Amino acid sequence: MTRIVAGSLGGRVLAVPPAGTRPTSERVREALFSRLDHLGVVAGARVLDGYAGSGALGLEAASRGAASVTLVELGKAAAEVCRRNVAQLGLRDRVQVVKDRVETFVTRPVAAGWDLVLLDPPYDVPGETVDRILADLVPALAAEAVVVVERSARSAAPTWPDGLAELSAKTYGETVVHLAERMPTEPATVG
Repeated sequence: MTRIVAGSLGGRVLAVPPAGTRPTSERVREALFSRLDHLGVVAGARVLDGYAGSGALGLEAASRGAASVTLVELGKAAAEVCRRNVAQLGLRDRVQVVKDRVETFVTRPVAAGWDLVLLDPPYDVPGETVDRILADLVPALAAEAVVVVERSARSAAPTWPDGLAELSAKTYGETVVHLAERMPTEPATVG
């Protein structure tokens, strides 16, 4: 059973796709969001949840006060589960579900930068794909954005592109949660 850990919707049960996804465990979500809350990046944030699956990460952010959340999921069944979870939780005004490839979605221009990005790709997604997504994300990040990447403990750590610096990496059994922050851009020098 997957449920929202805390916030205004704490304890609410989420539907999960019948196959093809690996929902982030409640223990990992609780630890991750405790850290994100401590960093002050959830309340009022514009959140992107890539490889959303059931939407558990993005919906947890919404429960904890994110201003808006976009769940991106390519799988038809998983995207439908996300839509049902959003409707059941009464979050249609703040949470949007987009059925698309994360690799494609992150290359599109955004009206305002993402404050928090949650990427939980299937463990078989190659590291090179994750690294390319991270590089494509940088221009779409807000000034003090935080990016979270969840990977298998057997996978290589993400290669953080220019513009992102690692904050921490924490292992929870088979899962490693990597956090990075948007680095300020250097002002152009005149001379």
